[in-house]
Amino acid sequence: MYAVIRTGGKQYRVAPGDVLNIESVAPGSPTIEFSDVLAVSGEPGTLAKPSTAKVTAEILGEGRGDKVLVFHFKRKKQYKKLQGHRQNFTQVRIKTIEADGVTYSAAS
Repeated sequence: MYAVIRTGGKQYRVAPGDVLNIESVAPGSPTIEFSDVLAVSGEPGTLAKPSTAKVTAEILGEGRGDKVLVFHFKRKKQYKKLQGHRQNFTQVRIKTIEADGVTYSAAS
């Protein structure tokens, strides 16, 4: 059982119990609900667009990703520029997937 959700401009394939890093979300409640569900697979080999679906996750923590170096160079002009960037993320664990009245949850 898995679902495809969209958050932060990216799409993720998630299953109950998965831990993933998503774009930062505003701190607040310890759980987050994703209502933008693109597809759900209830049985192996099937994929459908549900009429009503949501994915519930718990927030585990926040952090920053690895440093990405941005290097600008113009040859024959003696121009070099080096810049670094670290993207913020929120780590979440998927708890349940609800699609058309059927609930799938992680085995505890």
